[in-house]
Order: sequence, then structure tokens, then C-alpha cells
Amino acid sequence: MSEPREPDGGVQDARKLFAGPCTFVAGASAVANLPAVTLPEIAFVGRSNVGKSSLINALTNHAGLARVSRTPGRTREINFFRLGDRLLLVDLPGYGYAKASRALSQSWQDLIFAYLRGRPSLRRVLLLIDARRGIMENDRATMTLLDRAAASFVLVLTKTDELSRADLAEAMQTVQAEAKRFTASFPEVLAVSAHRHVGLDSLKTHIAALCGSLGS
Repeated sequence: MSEPREPDGGVQDARKLFAGPCTFVAGASAVANLPAVTLPEIAFVGRSNVGKSSLINALTNHAGLARVSRTPGRTREINFFRLGDRLLLVDLPGYGYAKASRALSQSWQDLIFAYLRGRPSLRRVLLLIDARRGIMENDRATMTLLDRAAASFVLVLTKTDELSRADLAEAMQTVQAEAKRFTASFPEVLAVSAHRHVGLDSLKTHIAALCGSLGS
């Protein structure tokens, strides 16, 4: 299997972007509390404990910037982090923790859908998928939600260091085939390990290519 092509933008520019200061801006539990649109935004979303906070911390090299919790479903707000003067990283609440739930909660859907549909600065959503488990029912529900919101998204496999090379290649092929069913899905899949810092340059480059000025 060939390696995924990286978006234009350059590894060096991407590294420079993520080497800059990254600070917490605001947390919003309702649409009315969302901060004003100022910079392009890249949103992170995924099942509880998929490694979202760990990935944000690894990308920005700021340990503890995004809270890492062993309690699934703890994050209830949309959290905004300013990366230099070029970009906002948006940490969306995790989903799928309710013990008997096989679908997204209505409150989660309402908040996230309102953000996705009403945020002109949103450039792309990074939908994190646990490489060990693949796409699950709640992930498919989220992909459908993203399609409905016409929000461009890319699948990012996390915790890839826990798979063999052969198993990872198979997982990527499976996930990529399913992603093609969704109109808003970016055609390629990225694979990362926050723990081993694997694949971070490719993800940084992907993000950096999207952070031009608003209106460009």
C-alpha cells in the first residue's frame, strides 16, 4: 500500500507553525458561548478515550494543554486553543461512552451540529478512529452528521503503535474504503501515534495547508 500523499504546505512550515505558542482561548457548552470568529479552525472529534487530548498535546508539544482523563466522557465543552496567530484548534466533546447507548446522544448532536453548520471559519474536522477497533457505530453516526453539515472531514487512525505493520495496513485499507461512502470525507486516511510521535509531521502538514487567512 502506498503512503498517503501529504497536502501542500511543506513540512518545515508545518513544524514552525506547531512550534509556536498555543494557548487556551475559551470553552463553550452552548452555541451562544462560542467565541467570535477570528482565525481558521481545525476541529478534533472522536469517541471517548480515542486519544484526542493526547494527540493535541503531542502536536503542540504542550503537555497538559488539552486535559487527558482516564474517565471517559469527561469533556463536555467545545474547547478552543489558539496556535500562534494563524489557527484555532477546536477540541469537540467525545461521544459514545453511555453504557447502553448505540447512538449519539441528542444533546451532543444538537451542540456539535450547530457548531458545524454555523462556523464559517471551520476548515476541516479530524475524526479520530482507534486503529485497534476500526470504525464503530457511533463513528458512522458522526460521519453521517458531518455529511449532513457539509463539514469536510478526514479520518485519523490513533494508537497505531499498538498494531503490527501488516495489521495497520489492513486497518487503513478498511477504513479508507468505508470513508469513500461519505461525501464530506477527505479521500485519504492519516495514521498517528501520539505516544510514539509517529505520523505527526504528516498531520501537521495537512493542517498547515488549511490555515490560510479567512476568506482565502
